[in-house]
Amino acid sequence: MFSYRHAFHAGNHADVLKHTILIATLRHLMLKEPSITLVDTHAGAGLYRLDSEFTDKGGEAADGIVRLMGALRPAEGKAVASCPLLDDYLDLVAGFNPSGSLRVYPGSPFVMQRLMRHESRDRLRLFELHPTDGKTLSSNMAQLDAGRAITVTRQDGFEGLKPLLPPPPSASGSRRALVLIDPSYEIKSDYGRVTSAIQDSIKRFPTGTYVVWYPIIGRAEAHDLPRRLKTLANNAGRSWVHAALNIGQKPDLGPDERQGLTASGMFVINAPHTLKGGLEQALPILLAVLGRGRGKGFTLEASA
Repeated sequence: MFSYRHAFHAGNHADVLKHTILIATLRHLMLKEPSITLVDTHAGAGLYRLDSEFTDKGGEAADGIVRLMGALRPAEGKAVASCPLLDDYLDLVAGFNPSGSLRVYPGSPFVMQRLMRHESRDRLRLFELHPTDGKTLSSNMAQLDAGRAITVTRQDGFEGLKPLLPPPPSASGSRRALVLIDPSYEIKSDYGRVTSAIQDSIKRFPTGTYVVWYPIIGRAEAHDLPRRLKTLANNAGRSWVHAALNIGQKPDLGPDERQGLTASGMFVINAPHTLKGGLEQALPILLAVLGRGRGKGFTLEASA
């Protein structure tokens, strides 16, 4: 069974792709003044220590954020040429590590929280069903003393999303929302539930921005998911951007090592018009820095 509990994989290549795209999308949406409702259906614990027993177990951050930070922000030597999307991502991660040592990695809840505009009264709604991660998330968020602006609910995020759409109006009367859906996909039914959630969400609130992360693995459902999302978006007349990154097979595996996840994708419905252009710069850099062997490559496509 594929296992993708956030704590075990914090800061890996999939997080790099996911959070680079999430930040770029949020930055564009927040150029407009009215408030926005942010929803994370599978929030995890929110913050992760890169030296914890969970993240250290797989060492995946070493092939993700650690390698990228070392290449683009080296303590010594010459940096690899960067781009605005990756600079923004690295700046945000660095903000959680003021000592300069990369010890803490922000999950999606804290990425979104860091970009919230209190003057616009943005709202963050977080769902996490796992009892340990849900408790940790609540504790982490409580330290922010954000009041009603941030809520944590220990509930199935697919179900919790439904009553939030359409979102409440802003002071100007407009309704705006960004929804991130990134379940573990440990259960085959998650793929179908993602499709159903997007279909239902578009009906409830067609103009919302919907961001879906998915693993690229040897399972038919994983390969069908982006095609299904394209069909839903096209039938609804909504724009979309699809990006995937494969870092390739790890060479010279030890006898007790596994390949682990080598590729993942992001699908954004009602994506900012600037996203595809930004990713055209970012993805080749990510592949150059994080790519490691046979099968490496990236995909980038968008609606007409």
